[in-house]
Amino acid sequence: MKTLFIAVTLSLVSQSSMADISAIDSAANAMNINELKQISEQSVDYEHAYAEYRTAITANIVGQRGMFKRSLDEAQTTLENILGREDDVESMALLASVYGMQISNDPTKGQTLGMKAGTLLARAEQIEPNNPRIALVKAMSAYYTPTQYGGGMDKAKQYASVAIERFQSPCDDICWGHSEAYTWRGLAQQELGNQQGAEQDWQQAIDIDPNYSWANFLLNPPTSAQQY
Repeated sequence: MKTLFIAVTLSLVSQSSMADISAIDSAANAMNINELKQISEQSVDYEHAYAEYRTAITANIVGQRGMFKRSLDEAQTTLENILGREDDVESMALLASVYGMQISNDPTKGQTLGMKAGTLLARAEQIEPNNPRIALVKAMSAYYTPTQYGGGMDKAKQYASVAIERFQSPCDDICWGHSEAYTWRGLAQQELGNQQGAEQDWQQAIDIDPNYSWANFLLNPPTSAQQY
């Protein structure tokens, strides 16, 4: 399960860029790397970084390690360039998640990038305290951070619940992550021994997005016979 995570955008977003985000999510759900790369090549700034972020996750799942690293590096560079121009909350949150993925790929970067990610999230929350993706990234980070270092499953569940609550507010620009918040809370609940609660959360994720492949996989894992 943890291998599936390796588990945000300009403040002024046009209707066309919203469509790009939706297209990226659809391609990621279908694990269509070619389509993700095509969208990335046709996009700029946050949308380009988000497409590369989703490409990196998909590439990692299917074992394309070279593409995983290249896409992750491209997402990082793009987001750092954006933040060199402006304090954009969505880019801060997404870059914090990218840093987490970089740490998972190379734990020696943990101290440096971990501090950077924490600083980004703290700054983002000062600017936009009710942004759901900030809480979602915190949940993802807590899931992989030991309790003695400020993480743990209780914290992951808590942050995911905060994200879910924040997603109830109307969204008119960047809106991704609602299904993921339920999925991460379900993963934390599973680790805490609440399998029924986990499955309920994964079903909620599917109710929000029936095509969300990760929650579908967790709720209906393939049998050995189906895998071969």
